[in-house]
Amino acid sequence: MMDEISSHIMDIAANAITAKAKHIEISIMVDTKKSLTTLFFKDDGIGMNDEMVKKVQDPFFSTKTGKKVGLGIPLLKGTAETTGGTFSLTSELGKGVEIQASFRLNHPDLPPIGKLKDTILVLVVGNPEIDFAFRYAVDKSEFIFDTTIIKGLLDGVPVNHPEVVNFIMNYLDEHLQNQID
Repeated sequence: MMDEISSHIMDIAANAITAKAKHIEISIMVDTKKSLTTLFFKDDGIGMNDEMVKKVQDPFFSTKTGKKVGLGIPLLKGTAETTGGTFSLTSELGKGVEIQASFRLNHPDLPPIGKLKDTILVLVVGNPEIDFAFRYAVDKSEFIFDTTIIKGLLDGVPVNHPEVVNFIMNYLDEHLQNQID
């Protein structure tokens, strides 16, 4: 298992970036009444056929050249199942990937969310050509951060411009931290 849910997010997003995704959606939904956290991930990358969907869930398989194993998806699946949750991965060639993993909140092996703000910032600033939509919801309260909206307001100024990065950091500090606490 990875130490934090944020590490899983970073790994799955890196896979999507490698698969030429231009739009990546990441949602974390916490339902305290059902004692369940659900991570939903969707991208518009090159996608996979049914055989590849099965293979990427095997820790002894990797699509990366020079790498004999690929642990990201199997570790996420293992974390979900170890915590009493579920895992599903669906994909279609040319249409991207959807992953859903759920975790029981009361399970002792549930890793913490981790440094979600840093994860979002690294993904957005490090990949300004990609649109990211993040959603973090706890029961009926939610935080949404969508770079398509931000880019529309910036009138051509890149999201990795130092002043924009500073704004994003402050915005995430102010709004996301209220959700996680």
